[in-house]
Amino acid sequence: MRRSVPEKILQIITLAALLLPPVSSLAETIHEERSKYRDITVTQVGERRCLLFNVHRGDRNQTCMMVNDPDLLVFDYTRMSFAGMLLNSAPQSILVIGLGGGSIPMTFSDLFPDAKIDIVEIDEAVVRVAEEYFYYSDTENMKVYIDDGRPFIKRAGIRGEKYDYIVLDAFSGDYIPEHMLTSEFLGEVKTIMTEDSVLVANTFSTSRLYDHESVTYQRAFGEFYNFKLPTSGNRIIIAQLDTLPSRDELVEESRRLSGNLEKYGVPLTDYPRRLNTRVDWDMSRRELTDQYSPGNLLRDN
Repeated sequence: MRRSVPEKILQIITLAALLLPPVSSLAETIHEERSKYRDITVTQVGERRCLLFNVHRGDRNQTCMMVNDPDLLVFDYTRMSFAGMLLNSAPQSILVIGLGGGSIPMTFSDLFPDAKIDIVEIDEAVVRVAEEYFYYSDTENMKVYIDDGRPFIKRAGIRGEKYDYIVLDAFSGDYIPEHMLTSEFLGEVKTIMTEDSVLVANTFSTSRLYDHESVTYQRAFGEFYNFKLPTSGNRIIIAQLDTLPSRDELVEESRRLSGNLEKYGVPLTDYPRRLNTRVDWDMSRRELTDQYSPGNLLRDN
């Protein structure tokens, strides 16, 4: 039986793919160093430049950017972080915990040039790498602080400071900072929020910690949006002190704002249908506290 031309082409493409080396082996290492907290590596394949952290085992891309299009957000989770704009579309005071390559705060700075943006990064080496390889730099309104996110937030709460938009993005590779997962920590976060503030937390969609973490957020905030994509191992938790908007309100906001986010590759109009408040976790699981926070033991490796 004679094979069709498309079938022959498919076989040729498949054979070529098998003969080619994996993409990771094509990556050129353009920088590497050991900081107090982790191994830091910067690699590049073509126009794609990535920041990798090795905390315990295995390299994990923390940030990737396209050198020829630095505005484009490469990862699902970075794009997903802007779903919080459906709840607060014009933040004037933004807090980002965890710098990485700086793509999230730099996008905020581009979107809201007059907003105050505070970034907290515990590792000074990460800041240097972000500046040298990922185009990050402080501005008049955007500044990075070398500090641990939790005491920074606690001190801000004592001073009575408030933020409109808070992004928790302090996870590195397979390491979860346990002190930033507990009910006590979320209580401290609530002190720097107003009724209109939105909290966006980047975490994992597949983990034995999932049920515990979900219960902890639920007890701190009540109902929250659980945002997952089938293409990503991340999940984004979106919470606020006020009642969450309806699905119709989310859809309306997504249509109004989508044009502002097109150049970053954020498919905002696709997000409302994926934000849900359905309880898909075991409610009987124990809440995470400063006394009971087995994050690294529970993490699904």
